[in-house]
Amino acid sequence: MAPTDSAPVAAEGLGTGVSGAPGPSAGPVRRTRLTPAVADVRRAVRQGLGAFLDPADDGVHFPRCARPDRVAPAPSSLAAPDVPLVLVALSGGPDSLALAAAVAFEAPRMAARAGAVIVDHGLQEGSAQVAAQAAATARSLGLAPVLVRCVAVGGDSEAAARQARYAALDEAVRQTGARAVLLAHTLDDQAETVLLGLARGSGARSLAGMRPVAGHYLRPLLQVPRVTTHRACDDLGLHPWHDPMNADARYARPRVRDVVLPTLEAQLGPGVAAALARTAGQLAEDADALDQIAQELLQDLCEPAEAGLAIPVGVLAANPPALRHRVIRAAVRAEFGTSLERVHVLAVAGLITNWHGQAALDLPGVRVVRQGGRLVFSAPGRA
Repeated sequence: MAPTDSAPVAAEGLGTGVSGAPGPSAGPVRRTRLTPAVADVRRAVRQGLGAFLDPADDGVHFPRCARPDRVAPAPSSLAAPDVPLVLVALSGGPDSLALAAAVAFEAPRMAARAGAVIVDHGLQEGSAQVAAQAAATARSLGLAPVLVRCVAVGGDSEAAARQARYAALDEAVRQTGARAVLLAHTLDDQAETVLLGLARGSGARSLAGMRPVAGHYLRPLLQVPRVTTHRACDDLGLHPWHDPMNADARYARPRVRDVVLPTLEAQLGPGVAAALARTAGQLAEDADALDQIAQELLQDLCEPAEAGLAIPVGVLAANPPALRHRVIRAAVRAEFGTSLERVHVLAVAGLITNWHGQAALDLPGVRVVRQGGRLVFSAPGRA
């Protein structure tokens, strides 16, 4: 493994080429002081990544072989095939750059390898140059492998770009065998997500915001304010790229970021973003608990039926709406791979709590009918 691609950053140092291309021109390693912002980002990465790589660990007290104060293992030891690889989703912006620098520092000290994935959406002039610069910075931080993926975005929307980006990240995981992809969403991103969910009238699961861990995706910075990641980049001498789409008022999230949240802070006082993020965490705990109870209830109640399944009406009626609705969603999702919207869930619930001989419901992906004291879920189009 070439030193320019994989060598861990020495001590607290970063090469002078962190804002440009790596290699001989990067110059000698220079030392940087450990500032509060840099320490906060590193701590968040240490806790989040540590808990993921070692579920028995709480992310604070590390095994002896991976204590944060230990010198990073030699690059040769990290080249072993059984050493876990994690990837940073790097855009070149301040949040992902601060995350990349922290992961480059912490991962070797946790006996892990760290690389980066840069996704070029091709939506802006010069995007290839931005991607190349981000890749150069990643290599100068000691990340390897560094992958650049060009994607085709089907449409001019945030959702289309996000779908293409996650598809590229998933493919990078398959190609490299990486254990995780780290995303740089911050506390402010979480607050924006909660506000957008409120505006759309979403349920508790949506208002719970982004999960710290979702499959192989990790978001270790959800409790770190955006101002901290920006300060960390300044302290480390990193020169981030600022995506003009983040200030494009055609999209909802930039309007929330630049107008709605500042207005709330001005009118209600500071700390609104942190309060929204706390709310998301509390809702996530509640939603997880209710989902678990609903899943256990479904397993106890579920009966096989022709081309589907059946659930006794009486038991569903005896449970509160929060559980009843979750059982309905879980049943349809598990058996037919369909996610029902709330209006459809309420229609099915009406067969339980407002029964007056209604006909079968033909919903997207599923047919539901009440028969003999049971709700019968079957494939759509059946008589």
